[in-house]
Amino acid sequence: MSPGIEVHNLHLRYGKTTALRDLTFSLSGGKICGLLGRNGSGKTSLLSVLASLRPAPGGSVTIGGEAPFENPRVMPRVCFIPAAGKGASDSADSTRVRTALDLAAATRPRWDRDYAQHLLERFGLPLDKRLSSLSLGMRSALNVTIGLAARAPVTLFDESYLGMDAHARYAFYEELLDDYMATPRTIILSTHLIEEIGSLLEEVVIIDRGRLVLHEDAETLRSQGAVCTGPAEAVDDFTAGMTVLGEQRLGQTKATTVYGPLDDRERERAHAAGLELGPVALQDLFVHLTKELEGSR
Repeated sequence: MSPGIEVHNLHLRYGKTTALRDLTFSLSGGKICGLLGRNGSGKTSLLSVLASLRPAPGGSVTIGGEAPFENPRVMPRVCFIPAAGKGASDSADSTRVRTALDLAAATRPRWDRDYAQHLLERFGLPLDKRLSSLSLGMRSALNVTIGLAARAPVTLFDESYLGMDAHARYAFYEELLDDYMATPRTIILSTHLIEEIGSLLEEVVIIDRGRLVLHEDAETLRSQGAVCTGPAEAVDDFTAGMTVLGEQRLGQTKATTVYGPLDDRERERAHAAGLELGPVALQDLFVHLTKELEGSR
């Protein structure tokens, strides 16, 4: 069973800089959650507390009902995969890929050696290469291989795709979803590439400048907007007075993204006007919500 995560009034400072401000949310566990935020929003700081890399200096964090920091019952159940360049897999020149995998196998109680071998082959990782000689993309591929094959009940990926080309990134997303379906667990993905991972997410946490902007089920969040497509004049008439997030036009056809839920009467009106209503992209909602917060400061 995947443990739940509770964050209550979490506050974290680095000297004079406040990284997290009274952050409160809870994850029931057993879902893929997107942790979204701009650079400097506090995503890595939050994950570092969840991963037991530092205590919660203000407020509290629990995983499965227990504080994770220096807790031998919790720490083996959490696997934190940092962005390439920040983790142990980038360290000594003499360390080889094979050694890094052997270390992961020795420290991860649920390590799946066969699955790790499958991922090595899929990403084209050479076992005898020194870590220092790997490209950034290859180091990221090694990191996500460790994160997936560890099969920890709580797995945290922090911008773990850096340097990976589109083919490798989509291989990672495919493997993550397939393995999650086969061995459910709590997965948190911190990312900027919201368009690429949006379809994977079941839950979304958005933070900005250390504060919680939104915590919502992904489908509920998507219902907070719509893409209205059809004849330009009809689209303009229908969306008049609504909050418009973006517009695209090709000839006489227009697609307008609006923010705000549409009730049954509005949907019937759109259908009667010959318009199509589609789900709004998480990327558009993210940009709107964080920009809205910035404008309120």
